[in-house]
Amino acid sequence: MLSVIVDYVCNSEKENKAKRASLVVSPSSLTLNWQNEAKKFTNGLKVLVIRGTLAERKKQIKEIDNYDLVITSYDLLKRDIEYYEEKNYIFRYIIADEAQYLKNSHTQNAKTIKQIKADTRYALTGTPIENSLSELWSIFDFIMPGYLFNYKKFKNIYEVPIVKDNDENAMKKLKMLIEPFVLRRNKKEVLTELPDKTVTILNNEMGEEQRKIYLTYLAEAKQEIAEQIEINGYEKSHIQILAALTRLRQICCHPGLFISNYQEGSGKLEQCMEILEEATKGGHKILLFSGYTSMFEIIEKELKIKNIKYFKLTGATKVDERIELVEEFNRNPEIQVFLISLKAGGTGINLTGADMVIHYDPWWNISTENQATDRAYRIGQKNNVQVYKLITKNSIEEKIYELQEKKSKLADNMLDTKTTFINKLSKDEIMNLFG
Repeated sequence: MLSVIVDYVCNSEKENKAKRASLVVSPSSLTLNWQNEAKKFTNGLKVLVIRGTLAERKKQIKEIDNYDLVITSYDLLKRDIEYYEEKNYIFRYIIADEAQYLKNSHTQNAKTIKQIKADTRYALTGTPIENSLSELWSIFDFIMPGYLFNYKKFKNIYEVPIVKDNDENAMKKLKMLIEPFVLRRNKKEVLTELPDKTVTILNNEMGEEQRKIYLTYLAEAKQEIAEQIEINGYEKSHIQILAALTRLRQICCHPGLFISNYQEGSGKLEQCMEILEEATKGGHKILLFSGYTSMFEIIEKELKIKNIKYFKLTGATKVDERIELVEEFNRNPEIQVFLISLKAGGTGINLTGADMVIHYDPWWNISTENQATDRAYRIGQKNNVQVYKLITKNSIEEKIYELQEKKSKLADNMLDTKTTFINKLSKDEIMNLFG
């Protein structure tokens, strides 16, 4: 999609007699990707990446008239917005990449980008709805302000009836409104040449000590949460609930994530290492995703023991290093495992050198997992891709997986995306997670 947009902007600019620059706003980790794609797929497009010190950026902004495509990050745009406004420049196009960064209309990301003037606005995202329909409204408020009314009216007419009451009529009306303006990139329809992708759920069981810890903490958490809700009410107990759920998920991954000197192992880790050892011996290259970067420290020790070469990418990885790691992994057959944190590496990178994806732990939003899988399953992939999701039996992970399936129906009907409305769960649904 990135290459298609770059090509479209380039051709449009060449045909436009009154030449003006277009602006791309993306996460900071993707600005160099846009620059690289522009060089790769266009001929003679003048590209400017806004970066460097404040003085350097101010100078660059003053010179945007001399370029076809200007690229900046959400973070820098917030810092530099006054200099764009001083210039009073009207861009040809403005493109919000990974537009889920605008999902909360009250954030500076959303407020700032809406101050930029442009003839035409685009929003690119694989997850237009992650948690609630308000996120969809916020994105439309960027590309077409007022089209879906103000948020209060949108909430009353559509969000509450659809999410709370499952109002089919309201859902049809909203879908009718947004459908003409949503261009969905469906791999099955567009990329017919892609090889097969197989998704397999692999269950694992906790070891004896791990199970004891899990059941002990589960009993304590249920009692504490019930007391918390009774005292403060459900709405004011979300932080405590999330903390308890997180701890249970960590125990499924490995109790050593928070218990010092824990030596009894993890059923899931054993299963994961068996897969990795067998896969690497078979010549496969694997992407291993987890929501917990601290889990990688445990996995790294095991990989070193088995002499399996690997790379690691987390939020702490610098942008330049991130690109180097991706390129080296794709071309070097000796690096067979890439450990990637779900949030840092779930978008914006091409890892078609891999033919296997492992999701070590399930995330609330299945769309986030799907985006991560698509780092390998995308244009340029020549091999069949095997996806493994590791789910611990008789645990919260099974319930998260069931919740993914149950809550995906609404987004399926609306946008054909796979999402989980975790922040819209009822009290009964939340307490069921502790069941």
